[in-house]
Amino acid sequence: MSDLSKIPVTVITGFLGAGKTTLIRHLMQNPQGKRLAVLVNEFGTAGVDGDILKSCAVPDCPAENIVELANGCICCTVADDFIPTIEALMALPETPEHILIETSGLALPKPLLKAFDWPAIRSRITVDGVIALADAEAVAKGQFATDVDAVQAQREADDSLDHDTPLAEVFEDQISCADIILLSKADLAGEDGLAKARAVIEAEAPRKLPILPMTEGVIDPRVVLGLNAAAEDDLDARPSHHDGHHDHEHDDFDSIVVDLGEVNDPDALQAAIVRMARDLNILRVKGYVAVTGKPMRMLVQAVGERLRAQFDRPWGDMPRQTQLVVIAEHDHIDETAIRAALAV
Repeated sequence: MSDLSKIPVTVITGFLGAGKTTLIRHLMQNPQGKRLAVLVNEFGTAGVDGDILKSCAVPDCPAENIVELANGCICCTVADDFIPTIEALMALPETPEHILIETSGLALPKPLLKAFDWPAIRSRITVDGVIALADAEAVAKGQFATDVDAVQAQREADDSLDHDTPLAEVFEDQISCADIILLSKADLAGEDGLAKARAVIEAEAPRKLPILPMTEGVIDPRVVLGLNAAAEDDLDARPSHHDGHHDHEHDDFDSIVVDLGEVNDPDALQAAIVRMARDLNILRVKGYVAVTGKPMRMLVQAVGERLRAQFDRPWGDMPRQTQLVVIAEHDHIDETAIRAALAV
């Protein structure tokens, strides 16, 4: 049982587009009477996820309790960014009673857990639990995981071959570090897809874990909060590909921010994003679109070729401009081609 005097922290991890922000929004709206704070770590410089959450702030989690770290992976900038930010949250006039941390889709959770052992914060906070989201439909299709037995057999046959892609390592590390796995977008996967995804994750997990389906980020907060896992004291049970390494690099991934003016034809832009994802191997696109004649801003979220768009709130005092964050593996970031693809 964790020390009740410590502030519990829930780390929410998961691959790009798995639905972390949607889950946090649900938890903010159902705080179980607790005063929440949220730390959002994005890959790229445009604070889309943080802005989404601030737009739905509630009395138990006001906008000033939502903090963004947008310039660097949280597990690579512990001393410079993470520790000071946690200290600032704990110094708020009304101390948070629970802190939610949304990692970037590329973050390795174990280095972050190690940060909770820093003397500056160890006596004051504890990791209540690590929640890993996995896109059930994608995992069922084998997009972010491999056949473990087959890979092992290939490795034994030829030690010079490396069959794990960077994406697979990120996915496996997130699963290995988790206390609970949430299979997001369960409605898109269907029962057969959920069964396949569950089998993949059970094969990857180093120990038996609860694996629960979730749609639109909705799950009973009592299931994912209040786990008392004290994960910072349980690191040996959470193996990582990067154990023994002092750091890791994200040079395998890159992002650019594309600024556009007002868009006359949002359908054409959405079609262009889908084509770009297919033709240029883009992993993720997210941002806001200023549609001519519309007072509301349009939120765009794309994972590969799957895109969602909705008008989420009026622009208000914000400048009316279209800004999209595009994320891909480093070798597939061709800024000229990306900008040309989005020039509709």
